[in-house]
Amino acid sequence: MLTAHLPSGYCLGKINGWRGPVFAAAIVGAVLPDIDLLFFYFVDDRAIHHHRYWVHVPFFWAVLASVTLPVLWTSRYRLLAIAFFIVILMHLALDSIGGGIMWLAPFNTELVKLVTVQPTQSLWIFSFLLHWTFLFEVLIWIFAGYLYLKDRRHGTVR
Repeated sequence: MLTAHLPSGYCLGKINGWRGPVFAAAIVGAVLPDIDLLFFYFVDDRAIHHHRYWVHVPFFWAVLASVTLPVLWTSRYRLLAIAFFIVILMHLALDSIGGGIMWLAPFNTELVKLVTVQPTQSLWIFSFLLHWTFLFEVLIWIFAGYLYLKDRRHGTVR
């Protein structure tokens, strides 16, 4: 997934009627695993695939959720934490379409993906943009635009 993480969080937040800080948690969580791109480009010099960093490992998020959710379960932050971890999971699921995620880590570090995008173009990004799986991203953007325009028409844009 190249471009649709942010609008996917927007869509999930709108569909669930999340508002305020919970909606913000959905937006932040939808893109947070890609914070590793800063390290990937500016520190690691693209030495390893950024989906191998800890923020793209489901086990890390499962451990964090198993500690965070029980602590916050009776607080007013429960829905915020739930929304955050749901969109993190959605980010990882979307990255599993063509990018690959280490779903079995720490026991197996294989990147699991539904489809292998072959390097058919000289620049890797064009291989992804011209692959049929990019239609999923386009559909997510269209749906996000639809939800935004629907809210705007009804005067409920937040």
